[in-house]
Amino acid sequence: MPARPLVLFPDPRLAHPAAPVEAFGPDLRALAEDVEETLLAASAIGLTAPHIGVSARVMVIRLEPGAERRVYVNPGILWASPETATHDEGSVSMPGVRERITRPARVRFGYRDLDGAAHEETVEGFPAAVVQHEIDQLDGVFWIERLSRLKRERLLKRFGKLTSS
Repeated sequence: MPARPLVLFPDPRLAHPAAPVEAFGPDLRALAEDVEETLLAASAIGLTAPHIGVSARVMVIRLEPGAERRVYVNPGILWASPETATHDEGSVSMPGVRERITRPARVRFGYRDLDGAAHEETVEGFPAAVVQHEIDQLDGVFWIERLSRLKRERLLKRFGKLTSS
């Protein structure tokens, strides 16, 4: 399957919660392949179906080039640690800008695989930030909403200068 065009900020589709996946079969596998191919083409760490314009709770994560790609269907946070960690974040849907975001340092999340089998996984550090970032996107929470109002306004100004030149 080919890579698809990315939905770019401020497209309103990035602010809508994705629909839960109910049918596990060839169409879901084809969608997951498209998300994977687009992730690779964009050199992204994580990507969701909404990033390619499809309202479905599907995310693909690849923590570094050459690493295994993991597909998660209907992921959701089950538990988050009270301890926090801060990491640089950005989005392929808003290229050229990054900012530091503080999130829980560890999370346990549940998801289904492409066959519909249920799983749970606990991640910490940078992988936890990536999982939370992508689940936020599936929930319709674009990453800049995690910034203070002042930091968000400054970032939007920087982004505006990048896109107007």
